[in-house]
Amino acid sequence: MPDIRPDFDGQTVITTFEVTPGSAEDVLEMLQAAWDQVISKQPGFIAGAIHLNDAHTRIATYSQWGDRKDYQAMLRSAEMRRRNREIHAMCKSFEPVMYEVQNVFRR
Repeated sequence: MPDIRPDFDGQTVITTFEVTPGSAEDVLEMLQAAWDQVISKQPGFIAGAIHLNDAHTRIATYSQWGDRKDYQAMLRSAEMRRRNREIHAMCKSFEPVMYEVQNVFRR
């Protein structure tokens, strides 16, 4: 489970995928397989989550990495390049963005 803290010094990546309600489940299955079989096993991977909106038109992934280079190395692997081509072919758009935690609010 991701542990979001303002003192986290690794790399946070949030990726959004725009999909159709008809393709959402297929894309979700492909993402879950990629995370289970490849992404979560990569050096530097800390934690992640996959989210689906209620209209089944957007999927968002949240991941934490030890370092930006760890995330980039995962993306450059032959297996992830192959999987990403398949996933992105089923999406209207996708956007991975690297973030730094600025603040955390808890109850």
